[in-house]
Amino acid sequence: MAAKLTRAGDEFVIRIPAREGDRHGLADGQTVEILPRRRKETLQDMLAEMDRLGPAYRPPVVDWGPDVGAEIIHDDWT
Repeated sequence: MAAKLTRAGDEFVIRIPAREGDRHGLADGQTVEILPRRRKETLQDMLAEMDRLGPAYRPPVVDWGPDVGAEIIHDDWT
């Protein structure tokens, strides 16, 4: 659910539609806890962090052996 943040004097006010408040069991005057949402880390973020930390933080390359069976990929098919 998204809520609108507005300024009222020297305070911030979060406006939640009454229908959403009722749906979530909120009551007038009730104290609620607001927690910041953590940003989801992307693969690009993780790779950039490994590059920043240096080669010691890169995982080793795993040698799975030669391809056998259905996992063989033919990249040059036309």
